Amino acid sequence: MTDSVSRPTCIVEQYTMQGSWVVVVRGDLDMDSVPALREAMERAASALPVVILDAREVSFADSTALNLLLQIHQATTLRIAAPPAQMLRMLEVTGADQVLNLYPSTERACAAATG
Repeated sequence: MTDSVSRPTCIVEQYTMQGSWVVVVRGDLDMDSVPALREAMERAASALPVVILDAREVSFADSTALNLLLQIHQATTLRIAAPPAQMLRMLEVTGADQVLNLYPSTERACAAATG
């Protein structure tokens, strides 16, 4: 039986803001979509010392996404902006919210990065 439910694909956009590299992601972050985000975040980490993940439009995130976030956190200064409720719950349940830097907005994450 074929799964007829169409899930949003991951869309990644990037830009610089106040000396930080911002990676905006929209859609699902799972085993199928994380490679595109990994590539973008690794490129960002090599370009600037602070990477901000704008997660406000993430519709779903699984353990694959969590693993990536923890790996990028070890490689650079990672700030996660506006994680939605489902992602925030995953971070809280796993204790990753105590390790990762979470901010309510991209602007606040940039201000923390430059201040």
